[in-house]
Amino acid sequence: MTDNTARLDHVVLWVRDPVASAGFYEKTVGMETVRLTDFAEGRAPFPSVRLNEDTILDLMPLTMAERMRMLPGAVESSGHPVNHVCLAMPAEDFEELRGRLEESSVPVSDIDHDSFGARGKARRSFYFRDPDGNVFEARHYD
Repeated sequence: MTDNTARLDHVVLWVRDPVASAGFYEKTVGMETVRLTDFAEGRAPFPSVRLNEDTILDLMPLTMAERMRMLPGAVESSGHPVNHVCLAMPAEDFEELRGRLEESSVPVSDIDHDSFGARGKARRSFYFRDPDGNVFEARHYD
């Protein structure tokens, strides 16, 4: 049976170097790469990284911005019009992510407590940027 519950399928991030960005998300954030070899060999327009079985992040090269014609003004979206993307995870994964970011010398914010999100108040959260300046929040509810 198909589950037709609405859910987030993917987020497209503008990046300068998709291969380097995929490496950051794989090694530092702990995500699985998708279509990276296909992209490197010219068979896919961009690679992705998998957040979970339902959601991926597409790593769209900034060089493709001029081809974004799906809506009027889409080409102008190649910047950072999104405030941040939030990744919710178990407490253990939260700790491991923060450790990997710090080991990789990625600046992280102080830890916040009880910030509101899709599942109510998160026990703890913090923010970090990817190599292209996209802002992420990591949080856990348990």
